[in-house]
Amino acid sequence: MTKTTLLAPYSLGPLELPNRMVMAPMTRYRAAVDGTPLPVVAEHYAQRAGAGLIVTEGIWPSSRGQSGWRLPGLETAAHIEGWRAVTDAVHAAGGRVMAQLMHGGRHGHPLSRIDGDVPRGPSAVRVPGPVHVRDGGKADPLPPREMTRDDIRQAVDDHAEAAANAMAAGFDGVELHGANSYLIHQFLADNTNLRTDEYGGTTEDRIRFPVELITAVADTVGAGRTGLRLSPGNPQFGMAEADPAPVYRALLDSVDPLGLLYLHLTNNDSYPALADLRPRWHGPLIANVGENHDPTTREAGEAVLADGLADLVSYGRSFIANPDLPERFASGAPLNAVDERHLYTHGAEGYTDYPALFQELRAVGT
Repeated sequence: MTKTTLLAPYSLGPLELPNRMVMAPMTRYRAAVDGTPLPVVAEHYAQRAGAGLIVTEGIWPSSRGQSGWRLPGLETAAHIEGWRAVTDAVHAAGGRVMAQLMHGGRHGHPLSRIDGDVPRGPSAVRVPGPVHVRDGGKADPLPPREMTRDDIRQAVDDHAEAAANAMAAGFDGVELHGANSYLIHQFLADNTNLRTDEYGGTTEDRIRFPVELITAVADTVGAGRTGLRLSPGNPQFGMAEADPAPVYRALLDSVDPLGLLYLHLTNNDSYPALADLRPRWHGPLIANVGENHDPTTREAGEAVLADGLADLVSYGRSFIANPDLPERFASGAPLNAVDERHLYTHGAEGYTDYPALFQELRAVGT
């Protein structure tokens, strides 16, 4: 069968990808209480090693950035050891995997944080409630504490240290989560950054923290091992950006010269970020067009590549239920449906028990 563009290989910095399909980061709550990934996590990602590139679920860089109970971390020796089991399994299966570093900022609650403290964000603006806490409970959100300059410097240092830990754990690189309402996004957005100091107010001030953080991580592990995810205008969790274009254009103008491994960019109904920002980005670009929409189809992914808006396309929910998604796209096989009941539980059910295509064929005697 002739390969389509989506299934064609691609050279991404030092990584040789067998196809242009990226497994998007997806929160799944399969960590121990201390943030160490459970053994089942290694099996989950290894099953999906046929993706051109895997980006893990969001990993907190320090307990200061923990946004939810039983989300994984990359702060301690136990975390590094747990993730080393994951990267070893993925590499043994022929895959490539990036660690996504995700600082929750204003997200979280004392009942869902190891330290039991109130989270900190750019400004004292709470998330819409109620919020999830440990053991399936819910609570009213609390206003975060406004980050001091020392807190901001600490967050930068935490990310740089976690990035070094990711490399010690065997990851192929790190992706910085600047999207979907987390800390970097909170500094960029209108309603979560009400600061009047050098980290808020003007466009130049809004991008200061993201640029400092991105630069620090690139200096620590190398720009060629550092990716960045952005979702301009994404309204999730009460985020508001009346005019994202000037802020994100300025951000890309500042970080494009660093030579990052890639930009992972999400389109939005009210702001066509891919079309607007693609000309300002001179490195590889991963597009995600399924955020807040139906799962991305093979045809939609091909269209993005054909239009020249991206070099690779990330798939989320389709990879949950189809560990061999590239093979299914190549053969035209039907896709499994997602088991919604077990998306956010803690075991193997709805996580590692989805059948691969060859297993289905064997089951029917083909």
